[in-house]
Parts: sequence; C-alpha cells; structure tokens
Amino acid sequence: MHFKKEILPNGLRLITVPMPSFESATALVMVGAGSRYETKKNSGISHFLEHMAFKGTEKRPTALDIASLIDGIGGEFNAFTGKEYTGYYVKSGKNNVETILDVLSDMLKHSKLDPVEIEKEKGVIAEEINLYEDMPMRKIGDIYESLLYGDTPMGWDIAGEKSIIQGIKREDFVSYMDSLYSPDNMTVVVAGGIKEPHIRELVDKYFSDMKKLSTISALPIVEDQKKPAIMVREKKTEQVHIALGVRTVDLNHPDKYPLSVLASIMGGGMSSRLFNEVREKRGLAYYVRSSSDEYIDCGTLATTAGIDPKRVTDAIKVMIEQYQLVSAAKLDITKEELRKAKEYMKGHLVLELEDSRSVSTFYAHQELDEEEVLNPDEVLKKIDAVTVDQIDEVGKKYFVNEGLNLALIGNYEHQDQLEEIVKL
Repeated sequence: MHFKKEILPNGLRLITVPMPSFESATALVMVGAGSRYETKKNSGISHFLEHMAFKGTEKRPTALDIASLIDGIGGEFNAFTGKEYTGYYVKSGKNNVETILDVLSDMLKHSKLDPVEIEKEKGVIAEEINLYEDMPMRKIGDIYESLLYGDTPMGWDIAGEKSIIQGIKREDFVSYMDSLYSPDNMTVVVAGGIKEPHIRELVDKYFSDMKKLSTISALPIVEDQKKPAIMVREKKTEQVHIALGVRTVDLNHPDKYPLSVLASIMGGGMSSRLFNEVREKRGLAYYVRSSSDEYIDCGTLATTAGIDPKRVTDAIKVMIEQYQLVSAAKLDITKEELRKAKEYMKGHLVLELEDSRSVSTFYAHQELDEEEVLNPDEVLKKIDAVTVDQIDEVGKKYFVNEGLNLALIGNYEHQDQLEEIVKL
C-alpha cells in the first residue's frame, strides 16, 4: 500500500491511496480543528459543528436529503471529533466517488446552519453528554486528561458542557469555521478502488474554489508537574474505573515507538504483564489495558482498568509495583515477550487497515499532525526496530514521580489511602 500526495493551489492537501482489489472507496476530509482550539465561551463547538454538517446545505436543504442520497448509493457516512482534528467521511462503492466528494464539499462549503436545527440539536448533544456520563468505562479517559491538562482546552471534554452548548448560536459556528476551516488546514484522503488522475480532477472540481483563511493556533501545553497527582470522581457504580499513567512525548518524538511497544508489553492483550498480574493472578479487575497516546505537543502512557470497589487499593498497588519495575528498568523483557508485543501491535494495525475508511484515517492523521507520512510497511519496520534497551531507557526517562497521575471514577471515598501508595 502506497500513497500519492498533491497540493492544490489553495493549499488543500490531497492524498490518494489506490487499493486495486477493493470495490469500495472512502473519501475523508480531515480539518485541523478540534476542542483544543476552543475557548470557555464556545467549548464543545467543534463536536457540535460536526453534527450540524449533516443537517442540510443550500443544495440539499434537509438532513433527509443528504441521508437519502447516501442511502441511495448504498453508502455510509459519519464524522468524528478529537482534540486536534475533525473528520467527515463517506464510504461507498468505488464508482460513486464523484457523488461522495460532491456531498462532502457541499457540507463544508454550504452548510445551512439553520437556527431551528441548531436549537433542536442542542437536545441531542445534551443527551450524548448524558450518555457518556453513564459510561464510566469511557468517561475515565476524560477524567484522566482533565487531571493531566487541567482547566485548559486540552483538559476539557470534547463534547463540551450542557450550559455552554445551550448558548451557542449560528454566528458562533460561522466565526469558528472562519477561524479554522481553511483549505490549507485540511487534507482530503481518498482510499480504495480508485484511479489517481480521476480523483485529482474531481477534487479540483469540488474543492478548488475554497478560499484561504487566516487560521488561529492552539494554546501550547505547559507541563510543570512536580509530584504525583490524583483525581477522584465519586459516582454510584458497580465497578470502579481507574486510569494510571505518566506524561510522555509528542507525535513526532523518536521515543514514540519504544513507548508504544512498552504499552503493548504492559497491557496490550490478555497475556500482557498487567492483565496477568491484576486479573489472572489476583482476580482484581475485569479489564486491564495500556496504551501510548500522543498529541502535537504532549503525550501519555496510561493503563485503564475496571476494579472491584472493595479491592481498589490492592489493584493499584499491584499496578504501581509493575510501574516501579519499568521505572527501574527491571522488567527483564525476554526475546519472546518482545516479539509477541510487536506482533500484537503489527497484527492489529494490519487488520485495521483492511478497511478503506481506516486507511483514509491512517493517512489523514499523519498528514495533518506529523512531520512525515509513512506507509504501513514503514510503520511496521519502526515497530520491528525497537530494542529492549530502548524500552528500558524510555521507562527510566518517563516513569517518574513528577509525571505520575491517577484518575478514578466510582464508589470510592478514600483518596488519602491512595496518596500513600501512588509513587514511583
């Protein structure tokens, strides 16, 4: 699998990824616009705008018009919002690429942003926020990042707060789009059973008239943590959910790959260190998993787990013991364990990229936020190149007291007990 990149005169970046054996194709537009670009007055607008894009355009006045068109070609469409990006995609048969590019460009350039629809959608957003509040297994990630980044856009929930959402008006959407939805802050990726020259012609046809805008920048992350930090969100739940992690590196740092392999060793599957120690040996949790996640200027390696409320302290002690081994470079990783961790990562990546939508997202993320765009085989080589010595080094470098954080949600009232054990 290989890509071709072109840049339109207005700065829009186009990436095409031919996949000759595929009968499907996905067109994805990803914008460098997410919740970290928001303010207190419009928190949640990135995600809200994603919803409004499907509510009608000048050419297709209602949500039903858009949905009927996509349904009529047997396609699927959706969008997603992160802290640093928003993506809009349509996937269909490969012969419908012009139609899906037409629809996507129409949504981005001519969204009606009807005030009546905006008011109706506020109720939908409120219920989505309520849904997340009722899903502590998902909510723990938001609480953990709130602990890491505090009262800053990076620490706020992507969905926003209901009180702020209620005050957002049409002019707020227009102003927000004018500050970020510039063609040179976007990338279009078309992947699947496509022919490259034809795609360039179509993207020119539907996107070349977009005008460059003056875009805003996100506030940089300032990390000055001096000691372990703990945040407890008390909530009536049958299971306590925790996130224990450390501060690490940004997307473009060379330590990213050793940290990812370390995360795989620690909690990358049912044979990983923490899964074995916490669940299999002691029965303290239902799920245990670790991941290494990076942003433009910061990152974290964290483990999440769902724990018996009566045994929270025991589970955290076991996890801290494993983290201390990482910190001291005493994991004693065997060749077989290293091989297995790498194969776990590589296998998941390969399986994920069997879908044209996932392929489009894979390339779009890199193009927007990273210094270079790699093909999957190049990423696999970087994973293969990681050594035990590199893993030991990143463990000593980042598993330190001043970067340790623990977030918890559930029936737990004993934060003072945690302060005694959360240390490296």
